[in-house]
Amino acid sequence: MTRTLTLILAVFALASAVVAQAPAPGAPAVPAPTAPERPRRENPAISIQDLVRIDGQASSLLRGVGIVTGLQKTGDSAAELVVARPLAKIYENGGLLTDDLSNLAKGKSAALVTLSAEIPETGGRKGDRFDVFVQVSHSASSLKNGTLVISPMLHPLPNHPDPVYGFAAGPIIIEADSPTTGRIRNGLHLIKDIKRRTPITDTFDLIVEPHFRSVTTTRMIASEINGITADLENSDENANQIATPIDDTVVRVTIPEHERGTPSNFIASVLTKRFSPSLMDLPAQVIVNERKGTIIVTGDVEISAVTIGSERLVITTTTPPPTPTPLDPLITTTNWAAVGTTTTGAESARIQDLLEAFKQLNIPVLEQIDLLAEIHRTGRLHARFVRD
Repeated sequence: MTRTLTLILAVFALASAVVAQAPAPGAPAVPAPTAPERPRRENPAISIQDLVRIDGQASSLLRGVGIVTGLQKTGDSAAELVVARPLAKIYENGGLLTDDLSNLAKGKSAALVTLSAEIPETGGRKGDRFDVFVQVSHSASSLKNGTLVISPMLHPLPNHPDPVYGFAAGPIIIEADSPTTGRIRNGLHLIKDIKRRTPITDTFDLIVEPHFRSVTTTRMIASEINGITADLENSDENANQIATPIDDTVVRVTIPEHERGTPSNFIASVLTKRFSPSLMDLPAQVIVNERKGTIIVTGDVEISAVTIGSERLVITTTTPPPTPTPLDPLITTTNWAAVGTTTTGAESARIQDLLEAFKQLNIPVLEQIDLLAEIHRTGRLHARFVRD
């Protein structure tokens, strides 16, 4: 008789209190160690520019439409004149005239595509190159082995007086699971500057990047900036407060009077100020991406006691069990695993223990994401849950 049981996976979160051990009889008492004060600037692993951008600086997008050629019967249909007409224009620009549009797209060797490119917040200069993202816009089934014909890249607004900022061309790399999207490495060539920096006056604002935003972060950044111009002989504590946290996103910086002649030097010293990331006290996070099938977990995520049941996970037993022999050993297969903590018994269970159990049970990543979302909804996952 075969019996199938629904899996019940129990996760135990242990108390976080540390149990003190009594000294051995006759042993001298050992004074409790005191935690050394952590230096504020030990292990300066990151800089302020890793966490912020200057207000007024933001990435910008360029757009375009182009023709991809060289496809092997995976392009647009010959019946689509919206593809044949621009392809005929390309031939005409090259000195080859054609009157029969219906023959241009036969064999499905060409496809109409939309183009996009992101210029980073630092801007771009004439001659710079950036990646171009390509996506099928009609009936083409794949861009594999295709090459983009030289295409203009335009300002994102349709009625801009001088819209062309560069040109895109090159072979397409299929990177995702979908063959209808791809990338051209360094495929965009700028023909004019894209400047994103706004004029700096006496003050400027630093905008904290989304994943780092918190009041703790802005206070820490302001403190580090104020330390740049700290004067130990000055008794006026407010004299050196050049940086002020406005909220969980903005730090306002006032340029000292003696630095206003060359503000770029002062801004560079602020952005390159290095410090230990342990000072940030960032919140615990679980970041999942269902499209890519990834789970990113910070090391300080904890879980409380919770029981998980899944109808897809079963345990099968046979009654009575067969008698094992050397030639026919008894092999037991189970979809159950105990979830404990990989640390000491006095510490809380970490989410890594749960993920390790998922791995032992061979649970698909998408199902792991769903289970984590349900645990978070119950309030037992003590972290910020982010679904990209």
